[in-house]
Amino acid sequence: MESLARGGTRWKRFAVVMVPSVAATAAIGVAIAQGALAASFSVSGQQFKVTASELDGEGFVQYGALDGGDKGQHPVAVVGMNSAKITNLCQSVVVPVPIFGDVTMQLEAGGNGGPRVEAKKLYIDADDLQTNATFTNVDIGVSVDHTTKGPGPAKPGESGRGQYLPNSFAQQADSVHFEKVKQRAWATTAGTFKLSGLHMNVSRGKNECY
Repeated sequence: MESLARGGTRWKRFAVVMVPSVAATAAIGVAIAQGALAASFSVSGQQFKVTASELDGEGFVQYGALDGGDKGQHPVAVVGMNSAKITNLCQSVVVPVPIFGDVTMQLEAGGNGGPRVEAKKLYIDADDLQTNATFTNVDIGVSVDHTTKGPGPAKPGESGRGQYLPNSFAQQADSVHFEKVKQRAWATTAGTFKLSGLHMNVSRGKNECY
């Protein structure tokens, strides 16, 4: 692993992205037990998988949070970007259908040499991420309430995001470059999401992105 540098940092098979998630998950568990935190972002209870060959983001922030739903609460690492451009995006979810069996819904966009997928105010709530990553002007260990480089967490009274623990661990960067992304997520939201070359298909069985 290369030494930490203010101007840019690179980690192979980027494990540091998940460090805030581990720390925040422990803190969130204590807060729930003490009745200090409740989930406000309802998710379906089904995870989905996402892959991309490349992702370039501007204004990056990442922090731990809690997504909730009818099937329980899920500690996640929320990755937020002011803007992102994605190449070869694939998203898949497997839905169990009674009698019929598993059905896979898969979405692909931004491939075949065409325009890249573009997103604004993008949030991804994930519990597993594998990638090669390069950061520019990264800050690790900043308070989530004092992040300035990304879209930041939802403020009290805002809807659509998971709950986070005030003043908990976060990291931020001016920009990020991800390669060979594999991700397992509970939710994705964006202010705008432009899917060039969109292709969606439904098939029997498990035919996931990875």
